Amino acid sequence: MSLSLLRSTLRSARSSRHPSLRLVTPAPVTITLRDNALRFMSSGSGKLADIDPSRVEVIQTTKPGVPPPSASLKFGHTFTDHMLTIPWDVVSGWGVPRIQPYGPLELEPSCTVLHYAQTIFEGMKAYRHDDGRVTLFRPDMNMKRMNTSAARIALPTFDGEALLEIIKQLIRIDKSWIPKEPGHSLYVRPTLIGTQKAVGVGPPNEALLFVILSPVGPYYPNGFKPVSLYGTTEYVRAVPGGTGAYKLGVNYAPGILPQKEAAELGYAQNLWLHGPEHYLTEVGTMNLFTVFKKADGSYELVTPPLDGMILPGVTRDSVLALARQHSSSPTSAIPDLPPKLTVSERPVTMSEVKEASKNGTLVEMFGAGTAAVISPVDRIGYLGEDVHIPTGEDGMGPISRPIWKELVGRQTGDIKSEWSVEV
Repeated sequence: MSLSLLRSTLRSARSSRHPSLRLVTPAPVTITLRDNALRFMSSGSGKLADIDPSRVEVIQTTKPGVPPPSASLKFGHTFTDHMLTIPWDVVSGWGVPRIQPYGPLELEPSCTVLHYAQTIFEGMKAYRHDDGRVTLFRPDMNMKRMNTSAARIALPTFDGEALLEIIKQLIRIDKSWIPKEPGHSLYVRPTLIGTQKAVGVGPPNEALLFVILSPVGPYYPNGFKPVSLYGTTEYVRAVPGGTGAYKLGVNYAPGILPQKEAAELGYAQNLWLHGPEHYLTEVGTMNLFTVFKKADGSYELVTPPLDGMILPGVTRDSVLALARQHSSSPTSAIPDLPPKLTVSERPVTMSEVKEASKNGTLVEMFGAGTAAVISPVDRIGYLGEDVHIPTGEDGMGPISRPIWKELVGRQTGDIKSEWSVEV
């Protein structure tokens, strides 16, 4: 422990409102990967408590709300009756998980999250099936990524499987809020914030994990509408060695101004470019895919590699897995997806995209993320001119369309899959 950090910790302990709180020297902490989930572990007898589903306390609301008509839902604006909160502190570890009525959080104005953006979050969806079952789509990946993000900004990590069990309990309690209409779901937002009551940059001695639920409709209620992108050279989303590969709150606010400026120019989203070569990285808040036609008539599905600047999206991983299974095994072939398909994780520059658009080898481009699943692109504004991208009559292309159908089928239960985890 550095001298400055020790002094800060001593001052925090002396000024604590809890006189019974005594300063202890924490045992060495290591982060290990087990069962696809990072866990907070400490060696020796001073092991901190992890999240424990057996300790859950449930406080039912006395004023249950009525879910609004599904047609009126606006993404992220409606919330269910209950939420989950789990406190953490450096002395005891994770505290009692509490499912309680949805409502305001009580935070002091000195909390580190309010000054230094010490916050991470995740986004996943729960789906109601025709037989009444409710499932989550690959939630283990969200738990793993949330732990990775937490470790990056010195927030406490946790047992991902334990948290997932409690999230399932929360969803079961508010199951009536999940829309029944096709294309609808329940958006699940786990968040972790630093809540240390002191102004100063350092690992927090307190934190709060909370989960809220929001019923949502389809991203494209009236069918797919391709979006236009502005090839942003004035700003960057991420840099090597930075935080672009983590789902941190601090990564999103800086994108608001560039998004506003792109909209003023007539484009729907930013296409984030990097370096003097103008490498494609992400589109808005989604991962990016480009499809090229090769000389032998086959297709190449390309996405930028996970080089530390790219967020390892769950939908991104799912698209890659489906495409690779399709190409390598006839028994895993996706209906209507061309048989000759190469899958590449490699850098792509705007000059390559622009040249492919001119010579007819650019097949399509699309974003991939939890909210939209697949979002097709029809043009890119780049250095004063538009680069046009082919789209089909329904707005999608020959690669994105069958992959989207397969993904949505697995999410909604129309296609059986081990990726669907029952609640």
